[in-house]
Amino acid sequence: MAQPDRMDFGVFIAPFHANNDNPTLTLRHDLELIELADKLGFDEAWVGEHHSTGVERIADPFMVLSAAAVQTTRIRLGTGVSSLPYHHPFMVADRVVLLDHLSRGRAMLGVGPGALISDADMMGIEPVTQRARMNEALDAIIQLLNGEVVSTTTEWFELREAQLAFLAYNPHGIPIAVASTTSPSGVTSAGRHGIGVLSLSAGFIGGKKDMKEQWAIAEKSAADAGKEISREGWRMVLRVHLADDREQAIRDVEKGRLAEREDYFKPVLGLENDYTLADEIADDSSIIGTPDDAIAAIERMIEQTGGFGGFMIMTHDWANRAASLNSLELFARYVIPHFQGTLVAPQRSADAVTQKRPSYKPLAQAAITKAFSDAGRDLPEGTNIQSLR
Repeated sequence: MAQPDRMDFGVFIAPFHANNDNPTLTLRHDLELIELADKLGFDEAWVGEHHSTGVERIADPFMVLSAAAVQTTRIRLGTGVSSLPYHHPFMVADRVVLLDHLSRGRAMLGVGPGALISDADMMGIEPVTQRARMNEALDAIIQLLNGEVVSTTTEWFELREAQLAFLAYNPHGIPIAVASTTSPSGVTSAGRHGIGVLSLSAGFIGGKKDMKEQWAIAEKSAADAGKEISREGWRMVLRVHLADDREQAIRDVEKGRLAEREDYFKPVLGLENDYTLADEIADDSSIIGTPDDAIAAIERMIEQTGGFGGFMIMTHDWANRAASLNSLELFARYVIPHFQGTLVAPQRSADAVTQKRPSYKPLAQAAITKAFSDAGRDLPEGTNIQSLR
């Protein structure tokens, strides 16, 4: 298994907010969530782009991420994702470099063809052209970010000796990842360019059974293009909600999950399945339970996929805000350390002292006895020697 030594963790903010919830406040809540994730030690925050439905209501992730850059210090900030067929590729490259400098080198570029047909329809874009256009744009964006002078003409954009006025903040450049769901186009693009993958199909019932095959496609695509692709840049994206006990976690989310399906996914997006929350939990496509349940689910996911470098929590409004923020803190306190090795030293230290404890008791007894003797007193009979304090 090729699991990277250290797993990165983050939040993926589409976002999903109910249509009866104040848009201004939900935008503020999304920013506050990124700030909290930064304080809790999460590595990444991804913000989506959508233009219709009124539920996924961030139109420009670059604007939101720029605001987040001011309020955070260390968390990496990525577009999750920028829908490339909606934009001239020069503008995307220019904006992500600007974000990179505003955030002092923390920008990431997530790209995709566009998730909502309703978005494309309003702009007169034929859905059958979107994947091909994403790849055409991505070709140009990568060249521009590499500092190349680009001239190219496609049916929908043109570049004439185009070059960026300045490049990435750091010499290693800006990390790029492409969204992948059930089709092979995302992982094929990732392999061809040697970039990362955001696997949103990890949150679909049955989605993880195809993950090994999808990664094999990415590796073959990379080999065919003479590129290298690393599991460190492969991220799983799915919903998580944690509480102190499993039953409480389920109670927290069951009403909100049902409302989201009945009010949004079925009537607006055309969802046809009737999977229950129990189905999703059993499949690990949603992790609802305790921190220990999350650890076990992620370990199963590592086994199923062969290993990946990042785990992103798809944020949602299934639970109330207080419970959602508590879930994020539980994840940071008890799940992240398990996969980043930060508990090894304290646990090893405790184990070492536990093993040596019997040999320490006579040493502590002698030291305490001497302390009483030096004070001209006898050690009281029956004194319980716990330490040298």
